[in-house]
Amino acid sequence: MKIASIVGARPNFIKAAPVSIEIRKEFGEILIHTGQHYDYEMDRIFFEELNIPEPDYHLGVGSGSQGYQTGEMIKRIEEVLMRENPDLVLVYGDTNTTLAGAIAASKLHIKVGHIEAGLRSYDKTMPEEINRILTDHCSDLLFCPTGTAIRNLKKEGIIKGVHLTGDVMVDALLQNKEIAERSAILEELDLKSKKYLVATVHRQSNTDEKENLSNIVDAFCDIEEDVVVPVHPRAAKYLKQYGFSERLKEMEHVKLIKPLGYFDFLKLINHAKKILTDSGGVQKEAYILKVPCITLRGTTEWIETVDDGWNVLVGASMDNILEMTNGFEPKGKQRNVFGDGKASDRIVEVLNNINKHEKLLMEKAKREKWR
Repeated sequence: MKIASIVGARPNFIKAAPVSIEIRKEFGEILIHTGQHYDYEMDRIFFEELNIPEPDYHLGVGSGSQGYQTGEMIKRIEEVLMRENPDLVLVYGDTNTTLAGAIAASKLHIKVGHIEAGLRSYDKTMPEEINRILTDHCSDLLFCPTGTAIRNLKKEGIIKGVHLTGDVMVDALLQNKEIAERSAILEELDLKSKKYLVATVHRQSNTDEKENLSNIVDAFCDIEEDVVVPVHPRAAKYLKQYGFSERLKEMEHVKLIKPLGYFDFLKLINHAKKILTDSGGVQKEAYILKVPCITLRGTTEWIETVDDGWNVLVGASMDNILEMTNGFEPKGKQRNVFGDGKASDRIVEVLNNINKHEKLLMEKAKREKWR
């Protein structure tokens, strides 16, 4: 079986790393990088740290509007798929790269496998939600991280090709947690374990909306503890555009830093007192690492983290952010809800079974032809 894996953004890289290792033990893999993320801190460092193979194709799409970026990706991915003619295309998560890969492959009648299928925030104002829904409905194989994801798909009539595998980000985290502990990021930033907060902001609804970003900045300024903020390129653009950067820089307790590599970031959040974020992946990592999470959104696709009492949704309300920063303490017990770190093995097992089945069908067809 020839597999084309399509990645392009930081979350894709983390999810693809453990899967690619297992795939290459059994199959041939072509790695296609759309170039959605291209800064060193958002791209190259992940390939280096996670030992992701060099992309066979780098499409260099870069940034742009939702329509431009997705359209360019579909066009360029299609050209590669027509040249390589893989048996299966794998896409990851909910980025524009994910949707573009799924559309390009399905239009060419190439089977699509979606890793991290079935997530729903039920908030269609999020571009990621649209990407998830459309990708799932294009897919032939849906690899779900949780039982909730399977139930979400069933509500939409998707029951064929659905597999409960666990979450590949758990694989990545467990494989790299010990290595990440060697990071010197705490010493470099003069931080002490459990004596600081980590905050990340990158969702369009928070960065592009001036009022929401203003409320979040005000909250960060009023928090009475050290706050470390790895600044996403999108956030950096709007913090500067709206004139908020200088105010944050004046706050001694707010540390604005560049985006971090996987190891440094994993060490940073593992030792944080609490995490404030609008990232789905960071919510999940916080839960796995047993760090209380305050989500700067009104909805989440990782509802298990809220149900279990380790995550609270506050939106972009300054008052709610401050109240939860000061008062939120997890009350529920954690479950092994995201799997045991063997999701990649289960995905490859499914692919192996399909490959064996298809070989049997081909052999049967040959025998019948010569009767």
